[in-house]
Parts: sequence; structure tokens; C-alpha cells
Amino acid sequence: MNVLKAIRRRALAHYRTYRGVRFIVEGLLSSRHPLLAHLIPIRRCNLSCAYCNEYDDHSQPVPLDLLFSRIDRLAWFGTRVITISGGEPLLHPELDHVIRHIHRHRITTGLITNGYLLTADRIQGLNRAGLEYLQISIDNVMPDQVSKKSLKVLDKKLELLAEHADFHVNINSVLGGGVNNPQDALVIARRAVALGLGTTVGVIHDGSGQLRPLSPQEQSIYLQIHHMGKRRLSFARFNNFQGDIAHGRSHQWRCRAGSRYLYICEDGLVHYCSQQRGYPAIPLQEYTLEHLRREYTTEKSCAPHCTVSCVQQVAIIDNWRAPQRVMAPLPRRPSAPLVQVKSELRDPTEVVSAD
Repeated sequence: MNVLKAIRRRALAHYRTYRGVRFIVEGLLSSRHPLLAHLIPIRRCNLSCAYCNEYDDHSQPVPLDLLFSRIDRLAWFGTRVITISGGEPLLHPELDHVIRHIHRHRITTGLITNGYLLTADRIQGLNRAGLEYLQISIDNVMPDQVSKKSLKVLDKKLELLAEHADFHVNINSVLGGGVNNPQDALVIARRAVALGLGTTVGVIHDGSGQLRPLSPQEQSIYLQIHHMGKRRLSFARFNNFQGDIAHGRSHQWRCRAGSRYLYICEDGLVHYCSQQRGYPAIPLQEYTLEHLRREYTTEKSCAPHCTVSCVQQVAIIDNWRAPQRVMAPLPRRPSAPLVQVKSELRDPTEVVSAD
């Protein structure tokens, strides 16, 4: 890496740190605005991982004008971070325009992708669009019948990211039921660290985002990777829910989904999260400040065994205040295969991480 590129990357990292500190301070000073929203520009994916319930093989891209109006509405609410997910968001032909529109609102922009469609030119385009954070989840070292998101397939993509990306890159590995070789997660995490990329670990949960306890071996690997991620300054270190997950314990916290965290599906509806689609299912354009206030104080029955990391991380800022009063009725969804904690960067507060 040449000197000018290194200086540029360091400057951008410091700027992200500054933005992250502001994110936390503003969140502590006021509970009236969303901290993180997940926006789905396309439900279709180029892969068909057996554990995933967040994709299909036929949906068309959401038109650009609709995405712009949703971003404008999120900006009106004062949303601090918008993460683009899917499906596979890189399948959207106008994704760079979406990122630019978020960037114009001075909102921190993240992207969750399987990485298959990344090229050097594509990464440069994301740089120019203003992307700040990208995450790839890698499930195994060698592809199998469950997942093709393997280190063998994606390692060249990681090298491209290490060489060309001006944005922060995080590699998320997974543990839990359905993972044949838990040791793979440690191999993946070490490769990410060797390339100078961030690393986190997710826990496989069921079709409702609920916890499946880890084995003693998996717990040990989980904690090793968790400590790798703590080498950088990260707000995640102040949240003990990861330890509860690793040991199969319930976690007492105040889920602020529907208020501080919003999940906006391809149809423009607000849901609690990717694993609780169906409630409140109100169009974003009809969502109001009153809805935000209501959901802020609404208790979610799925919270004690939830493994959806991004929602947990957002809630840290408010766990000390505003006890929740009303239990929300959650939708009863058909049984689904095991799905992975995917909705992370690892969390919106990666914006306080120093590279």
C-alpha cells in the first residue's frame, strides 16, 4: 500500500471514529430518533443458503424513487445509520445511487453482502458512493450443501477488499446448530485479522431469532473470536449479551425495535427485525413519531433469548432508562430453517471502532 493511500485510510478511520462518538452522545442525549435502520432494496439473492429465511429467487429491485423516498423519511426521523441488506443488495443495479442518497443526508451508510459480486471496480465504485461499512458473513472454510459462503470461494474477494476498500470491512463467522466444523470460525477470523479486516462471530438461531445454546467447544471458539474483535475500540465490549448467548442464558434487556431500530422490507413496511417480520408492518411513509414512542416502551416477548445482535447493540444506549410497560403481540410465523445472525456490521456502533 502506498503512503498516500495509507494516510487517506487512516484519516477516514478517524472520521468514522468521530462520527461514532457523536452517534453515542446524541443517542444518550435523546431517545426520540432511530439509531439504526435496515433497508432492503431487493429480496432476491444469487445464493440459496439452507439456513436463511431472508431471500427469494425472483423478486425485482425496488425502484429507485421508492428507495429515495424511504431514505428521505428515515432522514426526517433523524436516523443515524442506514444499513443496506437483502437478499443480496449488490444485485440492485442502482445500489451506488442509493448509497449516495444516504450519504447526502449525512447518515452513516453500511452494506451487508455475501461478497460474490465484488470486483476491484465494484469496490472502487462503493468508495466513490460514500460507503462507510461493509460486512460479509463467511460460514465455512470449504463450501458444503448448506452454504457456499466459504473462505475458499471468498478469500480472493477479501484480498481485493484489503487492497481497495476505503470503508471499514468486517468479516463475520458463525457458530451453532447446523455448523459442521466449529473450528472453521476460528480459521476465518484469523484470516480476517491477517488481512487487516475486522472480525466478529454470530450465533445460529432458529426461525424466530431465538437462541440455540452453544456446545463447550463452540463456547470456547466464540470467546476467542470475541476477544479478537475487542482488539479495536468497540462499543460492543460494554454489552454482556454475547456472553449470555455463548452460555445459553436468557438475557434481560429492553428491546427498542420499532423505535431505535427499524427494519424496512422491500415493500416499505416497518418490522421489528428480520426475524419478526409481520409486526407492526406499517408503511414507513405512514409511520409517525407516535409509533416510535409507542414501540420504545413496548416489551417484546422474544427478547430474553434473542440473538439478533444489531438490535441488542442499539438497545445498550437505552437499557438504563424508560422501563417498558406493554407486551407486544408478535406474529406467528411458519417454522423456518435455522438462520444466521446476519443483521450486523457487527453493530451500528462499529462507527466507534478505530482501525
